[in-house]
Amino acid sequence: MTAETLRCAHVRRVWRPEFPVDVTATWGVLRRGAGDPAWRVAGGALWRGMATPLGPVTLRTITRPGEGVVLGEAWGPGAGWTLDRLPEMLGEADEGAATFEPRHPLVAESRRRHPGWRVPRTGLVLESLVPAVVEQKVTGQEAFSGWRRIVRRFGEPAPGPGGALGVRVPPSAETLRQIPSWEWLRAGVSPQRSDTVVRVAALADRLEELPALDHAAARRRLVSIPGVGVWTAAETAHRALGDPDAVSFGDYHVAANIGWALTGHPVGDEALVELLRPWAGQRYRVQRYLELAGAMRPRRGPRMAPRGHLPVG
Repeated sequence: MTAETLRCAHVRRVWRPEFPVDVTATWGVLRRGAGDPAWRVAGGALWRGMATPLGPVTLRTITRPGEGVVLGEAWGPGAGWTLDRLPEMLGEADEGAATFEPRHPLVAESRRRHPGWRVPRTGLVLESLVPAVVEQKVTGQEAFSGWRRIVRRFGEPAPGPGGALGVRVPPSAETLRQIPSWEWLRAGVSPQRSDTVVRVAALADRLEELPALDHAAARRRLVSIPGVGVWTAAETAHRALGDPDAVSFGDYHVAANIGWALTGHPVGDEALVELLRPWAGQRYRVQRYLELAGAMRPRRGPRMAPRGHLPVG
């Protein structure tokens, strides 16, 4: 089979899940801001550009609740790989979804309103880890804009019709390793973060082993990488590894919002650990149900302004 044939490979799949599926809610955490170049909604379908172990892919997904089916189409070298894993990506492996005990009225109400949300398991560690590194210790505006610039400059047009829609595939590990330091600065990504991205890209082959490990072992391996902390590991684990316990500790807003939602006042990480103890093993599920419910503490004062010392251009 020629390289051009692989590039143009087109595969379809009809999946009949045994549970409700809400693609937008389940995959919403995979979207990196409103301008994510790897994400597009058009023609009643969700389009994603993905870098898989077998190469770039365009994935088009449509749900038909009345028929109880999810339709998947994929183009590119990794098309078959992607559709083989589509059910798991949409939460089929989320064994705790059915037995979860909400224990709090707001969590219970969000669960009732979002029956199709489940913890995703994409299996694509680098896809979640690299943007999480870029998002470390900066405002959301800085984080999303920095990653958006990198994808636009160093990603590639998605295979098949995805490219015509403007969907892009994020850079491969090899490409990430070769991006010059000044291009990271130009994108608004500081040297500390870009150095960590290059470091994890060099470990790409080993990182692809993480889905085979238990969740605790996978998180330990992630935080053993210099520059990858607890927050970054959690952001990766509950996207790529389907970890229902990977709370985003280290994020001031997450702790404050969960505390406000459950107790009426914001808390820090230490108090959050105790607050979520009744849900041990399912703590991220609580975090996400509250996010889906829009449970955020009232904001006081102006938002933090983005930093201006990096040569963004």
